[in-house]
Amino acid sequence: MMLDPTFFDSIARFITPLLLAALGGALCDRAAVFNIALEGMMLIGAFFGVVGSYYFGSWQAGLLFAILSGFASGVVFSWFSIYRKGDDIVVSIGFNILALGLTVFLLRYLFNTRGQFDDPNIIGVPRISIPIISDIPYIGNLFANQSILFYFAIILVFLIQFLLFRHKYGLYLRAAGDNIMALRTAGLSPELIQSGAVIACGILCALAGAQLSISSVTLFAEGMSAGRGWIAVVIIMMCAGRPLLILPAAIFFGLLDAIGFRIQAFGVPQQFTDSLPYVLAIFIMAIAIGRRRRKLNK
Repeated sequence: MMLDPTFFDSIARFITPLLLAALGGALCDRAAVFNIALEGMMLIGAFFGVVGSYYFGSWQAGLLFAILSGFASGVVFSWFSIYRKGDDIVVSIGFNILALGLTVFLLRYLFNTRGQFDDPNIIGVPRISIPIISDIPYIGNLFANQSILFYFAIILVFLIQFLLFRHKYGLYLRAAGDNIMALRTAGLSPELIQSGAVIACGILCALAGAQLSISSVTLFAEGMSAGRGWIAVVIIMMCAGRPLLILPAAIFFGLLDAIGFRIQAFGVPQQFTDSLPYVLAIFIMAIAIGRRRRKLNK
C-alpha cells in the first residue's frame, strides 16, 4: 500500500534536510553570496554529528559537533569568498571537493573503516511525542513523533521570514546584497554582515547533515548527502530566497523523494527513482529561467 502511515512518517524525514539547507542558502542569497557549497556543508555536518554522538554517547553532543563544524565551514567559505575576494562558484566547488575528501579521510583515520560507519554507540536524536496530534490518522504520522530538527526547521521558516522583512538585521542583510554603499555610509561592514549570513548557512546545512546521519538513521556513509544540497540550491533559486515559498517547495521535493523510495517496492529500479528529484529540478529551473528571460525581454 502506497499511502500507509509509515509513508507520511517518512515525508518529514525527507523534508527536514532540504528545508534547513535551503533556509541557510536563502540567507546567503539575500546577502548576494552565491553559495553552492551547501552539499559540502551538509556532508561535513553529517560526519561530525556522528563523531560527537559516538565519542560522547550523546545526541546533544552530536548536534553540538555538527553546529561547530558548520560554523567552521562558514568561516572557511567566508574567508576565501568574501575577504579574499575569491569567485563564489570556484570557492563553492573547491569546498564541496574538500568536504568529500576530508570526510573520506577522517572516516578511515578515526574509525578505521571505509564506505560506511555504523555502531550501536551512535546515539540518534530522539523523536518528540505529541499526544493529541499523534492520534490523528495519517496526519499524526506526519506532524507527531518526529525529530526535534523537523519542528525546528518549520519554526525557523517563520523566524527567518520575520528576520528578513520585519527586523533591522534583515534590512542590513538585504542591503548587503542590493546597496553596499548605503551600509558603508551608515558605518556598517558589508563583509561582516555577509560573513554572518554564510556562517548561519553553514550551521543550518550542518544540522541538515545531522538530520541525515543521527536522526533519520544512525550511521555515516561516504557522500551520504547524495545531492540534497544541490536540490536545496534549486529550491532557493526557484523561490528567490523567500522562506514562505521555500517551505512548500521543500515539501514538494520531500514528497517526491518519499514516493520514489516507496515505489522501489514495486520493482522500479532504484537508479530511476533516485534520479526523479534531480530531473524534475532541472525541468523546473528551465521553466523558471525561461520566464525570467521573457520578463526581461518585454
